Amino acid sequence: MKKSKYEEEAWRIFRIMAEFVDGFEMLEKVKKAVTIWGSARIKPGDEWYEKAVITAKLLAEKGYTIITGGGPGIMEAGNKGATLAGGESIGLNIELPEEQKPNPYIKTLVSFRYFFTRKVMFVKYAKGFVIFPGGFGTLDEFTEAITLIQTKRVHRFPVVLMDKNYWQGFISWMENILLKRGYIDKEDLKIFEIVNEPEDAVRVIETFYKRKV
Repeated sequence: MKKSKYEEEAWRIFRIMAEFVDGFEMLEKVKKAVTIWGSARIKPGDEWYEKAVITAKLLAEKGYTIITGGGPGIMEAGNKGATLAGGESIGLNIELPEEQKPNPYIKTLVSFRYFFTRKVMFVKYAKGFVIFPGGFGTLDEFTEAITLIQTKRVHRFPVVLMDKNYWQGFISWMENILLKRGYIDKEDLKIFEIVNEPEDAVRVIETFYKRKV
């Protein structure tokens, strides 16, 4: 018997609830993690792929769990760096029409059907975001993170952008359009920092939490 539209929507709610429950259950032991974001299209050998590996390795050596979106590119690099350091390597994979296969460096894999449930997990369990060059998905994660911090919907955490050349045009637009029109405050531009080197990304995160002690 075909389900009514109401029944279909009710089942959708149960699927969403199940994703939250599974995610919380799988990640409940994560106490100190950094989320690494960036393009799925960046290949091994690319400057930023290799820097993502180093960044994740350095963070894992300091005891941080590394969380990524679970796919290829920068996500793979993040999981690879964590694994090379013997650290915890988590992938939160998304089911897409064109399947995104989990990368081979993930120790704990959690799959999601809905982007918004997956995004909750990234923010809930992360002590920091390190965001490499990427496309729409990367921009979405960056702007959502800084919006949550700006509006005080989450406790502030460090957000680090990697590659000054890549991000400078976007930041200039914020300064010359958003700030000048009064759509954001000058302090909002201090929510994030831009660096070029893995060591600097780690320093920003470590310094942030030393100040809080």
